[in-house]
Amino acid sequence: MTKIAIIGAGSAFTKELVVDILNIQDLHEGIFALVDIDEKRLQLAQQLVEKLVELSGKKWSVLASTDRRKVIKDANFVINQIEVNGMETVKSEFEIPLKYGVKQCIGDTLGPGGLFKTLRTLPTWIEIIRDLEELCPQTIILNYTNPMSAVTLLTSKITNIPVVGLCHSIQNSSHQLAKYAGVPYEEMKWRAGGINHMSWFVELSHNGKDLYPVLLEKIKDPKLLAKDPVRLDAMKYLGAFVSESSGHFSEYIPYYRKRQDLIDIHCNVGYNGATGFYADNWPVWRRENNEMILKQLSGAEPIDFKGSDEYAALIIEAVLNNKPKVIYGNVLNNGLISNLSQQGVVEVACMIDRNGIHPCHFGKLPEHLAALCRSNMSFFELAVSSVLEHDKEMAMHALMSDPLTAAVCSLDEIKAMFTELYEKERHLIAELN
Repeated sequence: MTKIAIIGAGSAFTKELVVDILNIQDLHEGIFALVDIDEKRLQLAQQLVEKLVELSGKKWSVLASTDRRKVIKDANFVINQIEVNGMETVKSEFEIPLKYGVKQCIGDTLGPGGLFKTLRTLPTWIEIIRDLEELCPQTIILNYTNPMSAVTLLTSKITNIPVVGLCHSIQNSSHQLAKYAGVPYEEMKWRAGGINHMSWFVELSHNGKDLYPVLLEKIKDPKLLAKDPVRLDAMKYLGAFVSESSGHFSEYIPYYRKRQDLIDIHCNVGYNGATGFYADNWPVWRRENNEMILKQLSGAEPIDFKGSDEYAALIIEAVLNNKPKVIYGNVLNNGLISNLSQQGVVEVACMIDRNGIHPCHFGKLPEHLAALCRSNMSFFELAVSSVLEHDKEMAMHALMSDPLTAAVCSLDEIKAMFTELYEKERHLIAELN
């Protein structure tokens, strides 16, 4: 019987992923094993998943425990969506860098926030991997936790269990591009590659016509440009559209957040780059998500059973039913993109079938795009290695290599910022010497 473990089941992703899995044809029964260290959120997740199973009419059972070892044995798939002490640290990881002029929007992938999230997350994830190796070594890991590249890279370094990092930025961005260009999505042809949150649509066409000249003409309309200001502006100069939102992307490069006048021009509101967007809103989103689940359980709000664009269910269906699918996944490079680090994690098209994950060769990225990816990959390599080697200086060097931090601060200021963050969170992060 198919068993799917969801670790960090209190996450907002759980509802979408479970609906997608229950919508898989010819998969009528199985076991959902839910794990979360927050007992109240776990109870909510369990009640929600049980309600979804009931509505589906399928014969899935639901296990739930704050002790993962009790429920993950023999899991065919493990979905990782853990968050380690994020609520406790989201304010300090924004406010301390802000003192040094680093104005983050999201702060969960690169920069000071991304680094300390890496240092918080990886030790816990290592412990989970060791349990997976013992209790379900034949599983496939589907990782949703950010920093995506860092978590996937760490996993690839320490275990032979297959892992793929899954995001929704390629799906979302390709649909956005079709709307911006004014063409039917089903008729648009595209090819993308790079790293998570920085994959590049290097080819974009409709009926054989290159869509980039069309987009460049359309964004002369300031109303369209304002919808996605960083990505569309960067496209003018870099020649390709990037896969992640303007807010995320603005943090991964040195051009848009180093001065307030640039932030005012390009990073207007919300996911488009508002300073402090996650720090100010994440606690509210979590509360609202819990409230929505309670309303859905009581019947006060309807439960939408429409499938999402997430890849997890596509992978599960392809493996179990041998129905090959193509997804975009984060995997170890190993020759997939020739001018990026071969030991790093890249995001490319992957074919999935009963034999698992088969990444597709991409080739060479345009060199200027590869250069932007490399700076991020060096950050991830240093951050992950600092955890594995318990090396505090290596973690600090990761922050020194971060494009945004380096654009704003001197090396002395970065050291001071790192030290202040380290002292604030040392009880929560990896043990570093």
